[in-house]
Amino acid sequence: MTATEQSREMLQIAAAVADAKSGEDLVALDVSGPLPLVDIFLLVTGRNERNVAAIADEIEEKLLEAGHKRLRREGRQEARWVLLDFGDLVVHVFHEQERVYYGLERLWKDCPIVPIELPQGAVADE
Repeated sequence: MTATEQSREMLQIAAAVADAKSGEDLVALDVSGPLPLVDIFLLVTGRNERNVAAIADEIEEKLLEAGHKRLRREGRQEARWVLLDFGDLVVHVFHEQERVYYGLERLWKDCPIVPIELPQGAVADE
């Protein structure tokens, strides 16, 4: 399987917001093969807890405004690793230390990378 068009549209909304809120190291992984209930993981790094919370809050707001339903949110209070589950898209917003420690890129290294097109024309596809 591959990520659906809807999940790719959700990804572009979330990535644009993360970029606008100074999110770093954006990586999108197509996890639809090993995880049939999820299409894409978006990984984002925030500089500190306040930045992590701001990125997560804004992504959530914009996806809700676009008509997507949030299934769950975890980690908002500590803001070290916030998980936003929108069904087809799961967003992981990490503090730098948590991102390195948990190493989701290593865990999902066999999954294809989904290109991210940022609004100013730059493309993030680590």
